[in-house]
Amino acid sequence: MNGGYEVDLRTSVTDLPDAVPLLPYWSAKRHLTCGNPTPPPPGTPKMTPWRAAPGKIKTAHAALVLCLNIDVDPPDIIKTNPCAVLEAWVDPHTMPSHKALEVIGTNLQHQFEGLNPKISYKPILDPSKEDLKRFCVNLRKQAVDDAVLFHYNGHGVPKPTPSGELWCFNRNYTQYIPIALQEIQSWLRSPCIFIWDCSAAGNLLSNFVKFAEKRDDDAKLHGGGHPDGSHPFSECIQLAACAADEQLPSCPELPADLFTSCLTSPIDIALRYFLLTNQLPSGISSDQVMQLPGDLKDRRTPLGELNWIFTAITDTIAWTTFPREVFTRLYRSDLLIASLFRNFLLAERIMKNYHCTPHTYPPLPPTNTHPLWASWDLAVDACLRQLPDLLKNAESSVPKDVSLGARNRRQATRNDQVAQPGPSASGDKPYTYVPSRFFTDQLTAFEVWISRGGSALTKPGPLSLPIQVPPDQLILDGTADLAPYPANSLEHSEHHLVPRKPPDQLPIVLQVLLSQPHRLRALILLSQFVDLGPWAVHLALTIGIFPYIARLLQAAGQDLKPVLIFIWARISAVDPSCQVDLYTNHGYKYFASALAGQDDPRQALFPNGSEHKAMCAFILSTIARDYAHGQKACWNERVLDSCFGHLDEGDFLLRQWSALCIAQIWDGNDEIKVYGVDMGLQDKLIALLSDDSPEVRSAALYALSTFLGASGSADLNKLGGGGSGTMFQLEERIHFRMEVAVVTGAALAIKEDASPMVRKELLVLISCLVREWRGYFIICAWIYWEEDRRWKEGEENPDDDVAANAIMEWLDSFGDDDNSRAENRVLLSSFFTIFSILLELSVDPYQEVATNAQTIVDYIMALLLESPFTKLDSTTLHRPPSGGADTKWLLNGERPRVPSNHSTQTHVHPPPSPTGRPPLTRSETMTNTIQNGVSSTLRRTSSFANALKSLAGNIAFPSLEDGRSSPKPQQASHEQERTEVVQGVSRPPSPNLNFAQYTSPYPRPETPEHLYNRTESSSQITLADPEPCPASFSASDAMDALMAEDMERLRSRRRTAGHARHHGHPHYEGMGGVSPSGSTFSVDSNVNLGLGTGVGLREVLPLKSRFYDWCCEYFKEPQMRQPEADEPGSVQYNYQVWRQQRNEQVMEDTHKQALEAPRCRWDKPVTTIQVSGLPLSLAFHAFDPHLVIANESDMITVWDWIKRKRLNLFWNGNPRGTSITSLHIINQDVGGIILTGAADGMIRLYRNYDPNLCNAPVQMVSAFRGLNDVLQVKHGSGVVTDWKQAGGTLLVGGDSRIVRVWDAHTESQVMDLETNSDSPVTSLTSESGSTSLFLASFADGSVKMFDRRLEEDNAVVRSYHQHVSWVQNVRWHPTLYGQFLSASSDGEVKLWDFRGGDRPLQAWELFSHGLSAFDVHEQTEVFAATSALMVSNWRTQRTEVHSLATTRSLGSLTTGLTIPPPRESMTPFTPRTSSLTFHPREMVYGVGSWDGTVRIMGCKLPSVS
Repeated sequence: MNGGYEVDLRTSVTDLPDAVPLLPYWSAKRHLTCGNPTPPPPGTPKMTPWRAAPGKIKTAHAALVLCLNIDVDPPDIIKTNPCAVLEAWVDPHTMPSHKALEVIGTNLQHQFEGLNPKISYKPILDPSKEDLKRFCVNLRKQAVDDAVLFHYNGHGVPKPTPSGELWCFNRNYTQYIPIALQEIQSWLRSPCIFIWDCSAAGNLLSNFVKFAEKRDDDAKLHGGGHPDGSHPFSECIQLAACAADEQLPSCPELPADLFTSCLTSPIDIALRYFLLTNQLPSGISSDQVMQLPGDLKDRRTPLGELNWIFTAITDTIAWTTFPREVFTRLYRSDLLIASLFRNFLLAERIMKNYHCTPHTYPPLPPTNTHPLWASWDLAVDACLRQLPDLLKNAESSVPKDVSLGARNRRQATRNDQVAQPGPSASGDKPYTYVPSRFFTDQLTAFEVWISRGGSALTKPGPLSLPIQVPPDQLILDGTADLAPYPANSLEHSEHHLVPRKPPDQLPIVLQVLLSQPHRLRALILLSQFVDLGPWAVHLALTIGIFPYIARLLQAAGQDLKPVLIFIWARISAVDPSCQVDLYTNHGYKYFASALAGQDDPRQALFPNGSEHKAMCAFILSTIARDYAHGQKACWNERVLDSCFGHLDEGDFLLRQWSALCIAQIWDGNDEIKVYGVDMGLQDKLIALLSDDSPEVRSAALYALSTFLGASGSADLNKLGGGGSGTMFQLEERIHFRMEVAVVTGAALAIKEDASPMVRKELLVLISCLVREWRGYFIICAWIYWEEDRRWKEGEENPDDDVAANAIMEWLDSFGDDDNSRAENRVLLSSFFTIFSILLELSVDPYQEVATNAQTIVDYIMALLLESPFTKLDSTTLHRPPSGGADTKWLLNGERPRVPSNHSTQTHVHPPPSPTGRPPLTRSETMTNTIQNGVSSTLRRTSSFANALKSLAGNIAFPSLEDGRSSPKPQQASHEQERTEVVQGVSRPPSPNLNFAQYTSPYPRPETPEHLYNRTESSSQITLADPEPCPASFSASDAMDALMAEDMERLRSRRRTAGHARHHGHPHYEGMGGVSPSGSTFSVDSNVNLGLGTGVGLREVLPLKSRFYDWCCEYFKEPQMRQPEADEPGSVQYNYQVWRQQRNEQVMEDTHKQALEAPRCRWDKPVTTIQVSGLPLSLAFHAFDPHLVIANESDMITVWDWIKRKRLNLFWNGNPRGTSITSLHIINQDVGGIILTGAADGMIRLYRNYDPNLCNAPVQMVSAFRGLNDVLQVKHGSGVVTDWKQAGGTLLVGGDSRIVRVWDAHTESQVMDLETNSDSPVTSLTSESGSTSLFLASFADGSVKMFDRRLEEDNAVVRSYHQHVSWVQNVRWHPTLYGQFLSASSDGEVKLWDFRGGDRPLQAWELFSHGLSAFDVHEQTEVFAATSALMVSNWRTQRTEVHSLATTRSLGSLTTGLTIPPPRESMTPFTPRTSSLTFHPREMVYGVGSWDGTVRIMGCKLPSVS
C-alpha cells in the first residue's frame, strides 16, 4: 500500500501522550552522510586547547623579598594608632627586630610551601641592591627556562615611584635605594610571577607592562624575536595589592600583609573576615577560630572540608567569569599559579571593602560580588556554629598568634589528632561533626539543570553557550556561510539552536570526584553532561577533569566501571590524543579487561553489557589508531582475541566496533596481521559481509582494507600500501592466493549491496589489491579491451582473437602441469571478475561510489597505456575506438548522460547497447572461463574502449595543481531551477554529503586538444602512432613479465628484515619492502621489456576511507536523551504530532467517502496539469496534495495538484534510451521519499522534494542496482517494483527471470524468486498486512501468486493463464480478502479469487481496440481503465470508471487529443501510451496522455457536492 503504518495509525492520538514513534526507511544517519563525517554546524563554539601548551609555565624557584626595616617607618607612610602589625602572622614588636625578621621570613616560606611544597623558596630579608641582584641572577641560572616567583613586601620602604621604581636598602641601612623595574627584568628575565605587596603597587604593575612591551617590540625589531627561544616579557604574570593611587589598609583586626595572607593562607583570613562582617549568636572569638579542628589536607575534618569548599567555589567563580583561555592558562597550568589566583579572588573580595583594588596581569574582570560567595558564607556559618561543641573537650593550647596553617604543620610533626578528640573526663561522648551539605546541594542543582531542560537547545543569547564563528567561516557580508545539512526546514531550524549555558556547578562536580561518598553520583551526573555533545566534553576537559578520570581507572570498584567506560568513550571520541595518556598510565588494561570479561547474570552493574563492551572496543581502537605503542599494548592484552570472539555477538554495535578495533590494531602492523591470519580472522570478517547491519558490513570491509594495506590514519594524506605485509609464515603462492581470495570473496558478496556506504568501502578494498597486483589488472584491462573491440567491430575469425591466443599461449607455457595451469586460470579469472565488478561500480548510480571507482579504473587504464601491450603489432590499443553504435557520440563531439553531478570530475560512460551482445564461441582458453563475466558486464557498463578514450584525453581534469578535486562536500544550488542538463548530460540530484574526489593518475592535468597525441616517456609509444615499432616479444611474454613483476613486488615485501616489522604511516616510509610504483624487476628480468609499472604516475591508491571517523561520531552524539525531533515541544516534534493527527483525520474522512463512492459518478473535473513529454508514471501522496510525474525519459516533476503549482523538477540520471518505469512515494506518514525504478535496473531514492518544508535542493538518499540480470528485449517492461511500507519490503522485477526481494531495514537482498517464465514481469503488488503473498503479472498474459516463505525456485503457488495478451496491471480487491483484478492490453478485465479455481469470478470487455492503463482504488470498490491509443481511434480515446459493487460504469473521460499520436512507440518499455493512477486515499484519479496532459478527476460525493 502507498499508505503507511496501518498498525500504528489505528490507535487514536488522543490516547497517547506523545507522538507514535515511527521508523521511516532510508532515513537513518548513514543515508544522510553515506559514511562521511558530518561537518560541524555553523556557529560551532570554538574549541580552545584544554591541555596546557607545550611551553606552559612551570614554577621552579621563588624569591621572597621582605623590605620591612622593623621599628623604622618609611617617610611617606603615616600609620594610624592602632594599626595592622602582623607580618606572616607574626607580631614583630614581641621580639627583637632581627629575630622577628627571621621568624617572619621563615613563616612566609612555610605559607608558600603550603601552596606548593616542591618549589625552592628563598627568603631575602631587607636586602641591599647588590644582594638582591645577586640573588635574582642566581635564581634565573637555577631556574633555566622555568618560571621564577618574585614576591615583594615593601611595607618598610617608601611607596613605588610613578616611574616604576621600587626601594631597598644600602648595606648600612642608612638610605633607601631605588631599583628600576628594567633592572629586575634584566636580572630575572622571563617567565616570572611577580607579587607586589605594597602601597601604590599599581605603579609597578603598569610600568612593568609598559617596559615589557617595549623590550618585546625591540627584540622583534632587531633580532626577529627573543634569543634562545626565551619567553616574551609581556607573558610575565603579576598580582598587585592595590592601584597606583591607593594605600594598603591598616585595620588592626587584620594583618599588615593582608594581600600576602589572602594569597597564602586564605582560610585564616576568610574566617577572620567572616567574624568581622557577621555576628554569630554564640559569640565566637578569633582565638577560637584559630582552634578550628582538623587538617587542611583531610577533607573529612572541619578545616579540611572548608578548604575543599573554598577551592571548589573559587574554581567555579573563575570558571564562570573568566575567558576559557585565561582560565586554562592561570588555573590549569601550574599548581602554584592556580593557588595564587584562586586565593586572589578572596583578596579582591576582602580588600575592596577596605578601599583597595587588587590588580593582576593579565587583567581579570571583578568577582567580588559573585553570587557563589554567599554559598561560601553559608558553609562557613554552618561550620563555625558547631565550633563551640567541637572545642568543648579539646585542649586549648594553641597560641593565638599562630595561623591555621602553622598549627597544621605543628600537628603534622607531633602526629596530634586534634580533630578526633577523645572522650572527656566526665565520660561524655565527643561531638560528631556534621559535614556541610554544600556538595550535596550543588550536585542536586547540577542534576536539576540536566533533568529540567538544561540539556535542551536554545536560541543564541545570554543563556546560551557563547558562539565564536571562526573568521574563515565568514563571507563578504559578515555572516556565516552555512554548511550542507540534512535538509528539511524543520530539521534545518535545529541548526539555529545552540547548547544552553553550562551549569555553574561543573567545576564543583570535578571537586566532588575526590570524595568517596559522592563519587558515584558525581560520575553519573558527569556522564549525563558529557553525553550532551563534544562541547560538553570539551568544557569538562577544560575544567581539568582529565587527571581525575585517569586516576579513577586504577580504582577496583565495579560500581564505577560502566559510567567510567561511558565517560572515557566520549573523551576518546572528542580528543583522540588521549591515546598517549591511556598508554602511558596503562589505562588501556582497564578497557581490555572489561572487553574480555564475561557477563555475570548475577551482577546487575552492566544493564547494557554489550553496549559497554562496544564502548571499550571503541576506546581501544582510538588507542591503537596510528600509534604503534597502542597497537602493541592492545595486542599484548589480547584485545584482538576478544574482538574476534565478539564478532558473533547479537548486538550490532559490538560487532561493528569489534571489527573496527581489529582494523586499527593490525593497521600497518605485519606481526599482528600474521597473528590474525593464523587465527583465521580474515575469513571471519568475510563471513561478516552477509550481516544484516550495513554498518557491520562496512566495518568488516574497513578491517579487510587495513589488512590489505589501506591506512586507518586520520591524516587524509596517508594512503597506505604494502598489501598484507610480509606473511612470512605462508608460502609465496599461498600468500598471493590469500590476498586475491579476500578481495574476490568480498567483491562477490558486496557488489550488489543496496547501501552505497558499503559499496564505497568495497572500492577501498579493491584499490588495495590494484596497487599491489597492478600487472594482473593491466592484463585484465587489455583482455577486456580486445574482447570489446572484437565485439564492436563484429569480428568472428578466431585466428584474429589476440587476447584468446595470448591466454592460450600463456597457459601452454605451463606444459603438462595441470595443477599449475588450473591454479593460474582461476587466479586470472578472479582478477577479471574483480575488474568487471570495478567497471560496474564506475557507472554506479550513487555519485560517490562511481567517482571512487573511476579513480581506480582510470589508474588501471593509465597503466595499460604505458604497458608493453602498446608495443605489440597485433594489439588494437594504438587505434582510436571505432565508431560503433555506442561510440558515434564520441566522434560527433557529443556526450551521453552520466549519473554524475560533476561531469568535469568523472570520465564519461555511454549507455548500454539496447541489443544484447552475441555470445562468443572460443576454444579451450581462458576466455571460456571468463566469458560470462565479459558479456554480462558489457551489457551493463560502458564500452571499455570508450572509457579508455576518455582517459586518454577526453577527460576534463580538475584544474587544481595536483589534479585532485576539492574535498569539500558538494552541494547543489538552493535555486529550484538549476542547470540540470549540460551538453546533453543530465545530472541527478547530489547526495547530502559528497566528499568523493576524483584523482587523476597523471601528475598534471591534461587538455582535450592533446587527444591521442599525448607524448609518453621514451619507452612508450603515442596513441596517435598508426604504425608502432614492431616488438620482439609476444602478448604472452608481456603477460608473463607483468605477472612476474607483481610477484617480485610481493617478494620485496616478504624480504623485509625482521619478520615482526611494524611500519608507521606513511606505510614503509624509509624502510625496506617498499611497494613501489616502479619495481626494479625489469632490470633483473630475463625478458627486459622496459617495465617499471607505474613510473611517472601519481600514487592515488589505495583510496582513503572516512568510515572510521564517521563511526566515531556515534560517541559524540547524545545517547541518554531523545533527538531534538523527538523532544516534546520541539518544532519537529510538534510538526509530526500535527501530521499524525492530520493523517488520522484524512483516513477517517476518506473511509466515510469510500463507502459512498461506488455508487456515485466519477466525472468531476478537479484540475489539469501540463508536463513535458509523456507522463509515463504517476504517484499520488496519500496525505499531502502531491503528485509525482515521471516522463518517458528521466525527468521527474512534483506538483501540488490542488493548487496546480509545480513544486519541483529534477532528473533521474538513467541513461538515454531507458525510462523510469516504476514510481513510488514511501514513508508517507512522516513526509515522503520518492523511489524510482528505471529500465537500467537502478533504484534511486530522493528527499526534500517539497520546498514548503525545506529550503535545500532535492537530494539523492540512496541508489542501488535493484536488478542485475536485466534481459535485453525489444519491448519490455523495464523495471517493475512494489513497495510494502508495513514491512519495509521492496519487490523488483521486470525484464528478468527473477523477482528480487529487498529488505529496507538491512539494505540487502533477501531472496531471488524464480518466475518460471520467459516473459517480462509487467506489474507487482503485495498483499496488505503481514502476509508474504504477492502477485505478479506477465507479458504473456499469465498472473502468478508467490509466497516468499517458500524456496526461491518454487515460490509460485498459483498461476492463471486466462489472459492471452500483455497484462497491464494486477491489483488486490480493495475490500474483499483473497480477490484481485487483472487487466490485459486486449481490453479484458478479470476478477479472481485465489481460494477458488483457475477461472475468473467475473470479466469485463471494456475496449475492443485494446487497453492502455488500468488501476484499482485501494479504499473503495472502484476500478478504472484507459483505452489504447491508435492512429485510427486517437480522437475517441477515453478512460472509464467502473464499480465493483454494482458492475456499472460510473463515468467516462475522453482524452480530447487534437493531434494524432506518433506511429512508433515513444518508449521501448511498458507498451502504453497513457498512465492511470488512483489516489491512495482521496476519491480522485489521474490520467496522463501522450501529449503531456495530466487530468485529475474526482468523485461527485453527495456529502461534498
